[in-house]
Amino acid sequence: METLEAIKTRRSIRKFKQQAVSEEQIAVMLEAAMFAPSAGNEQPWQFIVIDDPKILDQIPRIVSTASMCRQAAVCFLVCADSSLKKYPDFWVQDCSAAVQNLLLAAHAIGLGAVWAGVYPMKDRVEGLRNLLNLPVEITPFALIPVGYPDHEPAQQERYKKDRVHYNGW
Repeated sequence: METLEAIKTRRSIRKFKQQAVSEEQIAVMLEAAMFAPSAGNEQPWQFIVIDDPKILDQIPRIVSTASMCRQAAVCFLVCADSSLKKYPDFWVQDCSAAVQNLLLAAHAIGLGAVWAGVYPMKDRVEGLRNLLNLPVEITPFALIPVGYPDHEPAQQERYKKDRVHYNGW
């Protein structure tokens, strides 16, 4: 899949078929995520791969917008690791870039995914920290349920010329 095609055709997928995602596919998505740019190349992320149905079933109780975890083959929890931060105020941008790469990689290999926000909602951060026994230096940032799509959202035109400004407002 060409890069621009992947960017323009990727959509949030919230319904999944009951089909397993392979270890190789998981590795492809994680590798893509880790190729994201980061401030000073600090790569302040950690990834938790969640494929235990008992844990996936508990997540929507913590992250109310993540009910699709119950259907997903796997979920990725993208986290910031404060022990890796050289530039402390940039980890949100760094982890966001990793999430976008993961979403694009999933789409490129025929999988569907959706970004469920965790940070900065304290109840979600603490809930996932407790559920997964995360150390204090690990901050849950985003949850990405992944699986084989069970629907195909319609394509949309998203370019809005009126939102583009040159050399000032």
